[in-house]
Amino acid sequence: MLILKKGIATKREGGRKMKIGNEVSRKKALLLWHEGMLHHHLGDLLKAIDLYTQSIAIHPTAESYAFRGWAYSFFGNFQEAIEECKKAIRVDPTLGNPYNDIGSYLITQGKLDEAERWLARAKTAVRYEDAAHYPYVNLGRIYAAQGRLIQAAQEFEHGLKIFPGEPHCIAALEEIYKFLH
Repeated sequence: MLILKKGIATKREGGRKMKIGNEVSRKKALLLWHEGMLHHHLGDLLKAIDLYTQSIAIHPTAESYAFRGWAYSFFGNFQEAIEECKKAIRVDPTLGNPYNDIGSYLITQGKLDEAERWLARAKTAVRYEDAAHYPYVNLGRIYAAQGRLIQAAQEFEHGLKIFPGEPHCIAALEEIYKFLH
């Protein structure tokens, strides 16, 4: 429903009011983020970072911050990547990707206990960009490394419920089952 009050057009969306100008800038920002993702997946990380940055300048979104952080991680800039993810969480705490990404960066740095806390939060997120199974995969990796094989297997099995046929989960479960039998 469109509402005009004091010369400012607003629209009701999901029970909250949103200024039309904000909605337009958000859509432009998401288009730039999408273009950034395409370059990211093609391996053109510098172009992807530039597009994510342009997106954020127009309208900060959790997606652009999280994916810019992901791009930084490819250069080994894990602290900067974590900071980007924290910005993403401040913008939209419902997006699960940044929680999982922080956990993943911490795993890479050998900070397993800290990573476990972030991944547990990632599992409760309500929204993902094609990655809802990753917190389970990453927790499974932590538990397997710690010798907690039953817990690891449970995480990998849950990951398979979300993403049937996920190759990391299948391979990890095969290894765990071989070891347990």
